[in-house]
Amino acid sequence: MGGDKAPGEIVAGARQAAEQGKIAVVLVGRPGELGDTGDLPVMAASEVIGMEDDPAHGVRRRKDSSLVRAAEAVRDGRAMAMVSAGNTGATMASALLRMGRLPGVIRPAIATPIPDPNRAWPTVLLDSGANAECSSQMLVQFAEMGATYAHKRYGVERPRVALLSIGEEKSKGTPLVKETHALLADGAGGAGLEFVGNVEGRDFFEGLADVIVTDGFTGNVALKTLEGSLRFLMGALTEILVRPEVRETAEALLPHLMPLATALDPETTGGAMLLGVNGVCVISHGSSTSVAVVNAITVAHDLAVAGLVADVAASVSQAPAD
Repeated sequence: MGGDKAPGEIVAGARQAAEQGKIAVVLVGRPGELGDTGDLPVMAASEVIGMEDDPAHGVRRRKDSSLVRAAEAVRDGRAMAMVSAGNTGATMASALLRMGRLPGVIRPAIATPIPDPNRAWPTVLLDSGANAECSSQMLVQFAEMGATYAHKRYGVERPRVALLSIGEEKSKGTPLVKETHALLADGAGGAGLEFVGNVEGRDFFEGLADVIVTDGFTGNVALKTLEGSLRFLMGALTEILVRPEVRETAEALLPHLMPLATALDPETTGGAMLLGVNGVCVISHGSSTSVAVVNAITVAHDLAVAGLVADVAASVSQAPAD
């Protein structure tokens, strides 16, 4: 029921994923509003948490909402994973309150793949919006969970982890960044990752790290800045290439530009992953089309089958909350 193009594009993507990928998909929502669901089963939920609703309040008060019922289905073993393009905060809250945190995890984090056209796998950014304020131990856990995710999903043998800062030097950054740098440089992230120090905002497409760690406030600002910049760039190029005076040039360039546009399209990544909860939860972009939904469902299925949650639980340093 969530997302700018719901429920039409969500249902269409779910049907395609079930038909093409042989994945068993269950829709959760108001049966009378879903349209043609084909052969997909529907788990009825009478309430909806809207994009404008307060996440925690909505989850606590609307117990028969589609988000809450989906999270309960994962908790109770009736589903392997949940996917939502709706209210990000409410998706996170429903997963956290119904599935619960993994043992030892201080706070879950949202891991977002940033497409990198220069290599076969993206850069994972976390936290990209779940926790505005963080401690150094939280960032260490984000590094551990992000490295496990990069290894499990993209096959990176020993992921390189970096901290997002305002300079490469270890003396640069906020007290939080400096303290986290010292912990990771001292081996706090464990043997499953390689800490490569600080990176700056301009380094996302340089291939310097497989995982970039920051607090949720900074991560969300960085993510939205990247999205806006890429949208502007692609729009500007499109506007230029449709001009009659550059038609011949456009015809020559388009075959080379289209693969780049596809690589940078967030619809191809399958959405962000909420790491640190006791279940697989994929958070899709609010403007997701059926293409993005198919990719999100496929990613959720594959990671559930691959045992991502157990691996994340095993990777996290056992530490009390600050």
